[in-house]
Amino acid sequence: MPQVAAEAAKPSSTPSPESARPVGSAAPAPAPVHAPQVTAAPKPDQPAAADAARAPKARRQVPVEPDPAAGRIPIDAVGPVVSGGKYPAKAVVGEIIPVSATVFREGHDAVGANVVWRDPDGTEGPFTRMTPGDPGTDRWHAAFEPQAVGAGSFVVEAFSDPYLSWRDAVEKKIAAGQDVTDLANDLVEGAALLDRAATGVPDDQRSRVTKAAEALRAEDLALGIRVSPALGLADLLWRYPVRELVTRSDAYPVWVDRKKALFSAWYEFFPRSEGAVVGDGHSQQGTFATAQNRLPGVAKMGFDVLYLPPIHPIGRVNRKGKNNALVAEESDVGSPWAIGAEEGGHDAIHPRLGTLEDFRAFVAAAAEHGLEVAMDLALQCAPDHPWVKEHPEWFTTRADGTIAYAENPPKKYQDIYPLNFDNDPEGIRQEIRRVVLHWVAQGVKIFRVDNPHTKPVNFWHWLIAEVKDVDPDVLFLAEAFTRPAMMNGLGKIGFSQSYTYFTWRTSAWEMREYCEQLVASADHMRPNFWPNTPDILHETLQHGGPPMFKIRAVLASMLMPSWGVYAGYELFEHVARPGAEEYLDNEKFELRPRDWAGAEAAGRSLAGFLGRLNAIRRDNPALHWLRNLRFHEIDNPALLCWSKRDPRTDNTVLVICSFDSSGDQWGNTTLDMPALGLDWHERFVVTDQLTGGTYDWGQRNAVRLDPFLEPAHILSVRPRR
Repeated sequence: MPQVAAEAAKPSSTPSPESARPVGSAAPAPAPVHAPQVTAAPKPDQPAAADAARAPKARRQVPVEPDPAAGRIPIDAVGPVVSGGKYPAKAVVGEIIPVSATVFREGHDAVGANVVWRDPDGTEGPFTRMTPGDPGTDRWHAAFEPQAVGAGSFVVEAFSDPYLSWRDAVEKKIAAGQDVTDLANDLVEGAALLDRAATGVPDDQRSRVTKAAEALRAEDLALGIRVSPALGLADLLWRYPVRELVTRSDAYPVWVDRKKALFSAWYEFFPRSEGAVVGDGHSQQGTFATAQNRLPGVAKMGFDVLYLPPIHPIGRVNRKGKNNALVAEESDVGSPWAIGAEEGGHDAIHPRLGTLEDFRAFVAAAAEHGLEVAMDLALQCAPDHPWVKEHPEWFTTRADGTIAYAENPPKKYQDIYPLNFDNDPEGIRQEIRRVVLHWVAQGVKIFRVDNPHTKPVNFWHWLIAEVKDVDPDVLFLAEAFTRPAMMNGLGKIGFSQSYTYFTWRTSAWEMREYCEQLVASADHMRPNFWPNTPDILHETLQHGGPPMFKIRAVLASMLMPSWGVYAGYELFEHVARPGAEEYLDNEKFELRPRDWAGAEAAGRSLAGFLGRLNAIRRDNPALHWLRNLRFHEIDNPALLCWSKRDPRTDNTVLVICSFDSSGDQWGNTTLDMPALGLDWHERFVVTDQLTGGTYDWGQRNAVRLDPFLEPAHILSVRPRR
């Protein structure tokens, strides 16, 4: 079998991308590709089949001879690409997005590749040369950093690199002992090639190229002197190559969000509990005005997203009582997720919380404390929601004529009617679009979406695209604890973030395996780690004591760039309803005022620790990203070791965390030194961001973690140089 020559190697020093286009540039990139839109389902009286029948028949096309130059150099397996380009890959402003492709060609001539990024405004970015990966794989790699929010795109360009082909051939011939007579044609061809190359390099480098061409033509010089200047142009002509047979890939879409879509710290509280007074049958709930008093405490802990459960009127029909009791007392406040009453529906505010003006004032006050308000989008209705009377077709009618309430056997939600998106899809879509944009107009740019996996995926695809077309800064978090295919599918069609299985990953090996899966899915799904929610109180928190609350907070905040907690976490609330993974006296069904200041004064609060974690996150750029998560070996299965590094700032954070809240754990690390930006033999200094302790480390280190002191080392890495 004939042998295939190895790919020409890239010069040892990697030049920075330059804005100048190389010689032989392809035609400008096509118009930017926007996020795919989903067309609304046809109305029953206008079926798609009828539309197709009325459409004119296409005339048979005369076959066209294929263009021999099209696809001249194969480009395959391009990434990041989601579902073959059907949906845009995800990025945020300033994120390093890796691009890869398989590029190869026939014969022995050298091939090259580059990436061209196009911003949402249509501006084509700088030419970025791709570098070859592992020898023999024909994989090429580069990266870009989008700088604007919106729908961008990129293309991969493959090309024949005549300079590298010429250079490789000349070096091999000289090494084989060929003389100037044998190389006569190569010298002439090389000089002509450099004449072409000179037109594409910067003005201040042009003389280098022209002099090298002159040397190749200087017959009075020795062979080595004639070719040396030309061979020395490798770095320059890597940055500004002569390109032949340029082949472009398809344009692949990328949706760029603002950075908070990737890096955020969430805190959830019920406004009605803040400032509430609870007595014997004389309870008084809090308001937006009283809830403002909690804002400084949340901000002090370093959170930047304040998530509010639904703030709309709560239904009275079939209202649930305390602890989800089927019969409510007169004083029971009901579940905020049972939305709608005679006072209004999804576009209204519960009158006991205040007015629309009060809500706007709350949003403004939160912003003054560095908090962005996230709103719950729960597409379900109480039996007395206005939609039930005005649009009964939006719900499912049972055989006995009643409207079906929500069920998740054995659970029953008699106070909630699910929407049926198939009876009048266009009507429901337009009404929900109106509702969402109503809240966007009030200053809400983040929506936590309740149970999106119980609604049609194509509806979400349509809605998110519609909203982002009005305001591209709007973000959507999917609360979908469901099957992996659905969770990944929601990410692909546009959700900015997603809840995850973090709560149920309770061993080091499970957590590592899961996080590696999430990193591999970074092109389409951004995880958000929550140790608790109003619905979820895992047994690890029920029985693990205060050290476990620290452990889960470290894992959530240091593994992922986005994380969150539900109020009460800092007070170690851990009492569950017997036999359930839920809180006893659940705040979903009753007011739960808390003595925040008293708990801190008595030393019964984790607020200071949570604040320290968020400060560490804020101050270390390495923790702002997802794709840079790397795990290291440690010989104790109760310990997990990982790092994150930001190459632009040379900031590196190394974390070792225990999963055991009951006693000491020892372990010995075997660190992947290049992942830390170090050589295998180097020593380095680490400073513990929790305790302030400083240590001299190398690849192998012994660690001891006492959960009653600190269950983790969060170490900043500084090389000894």
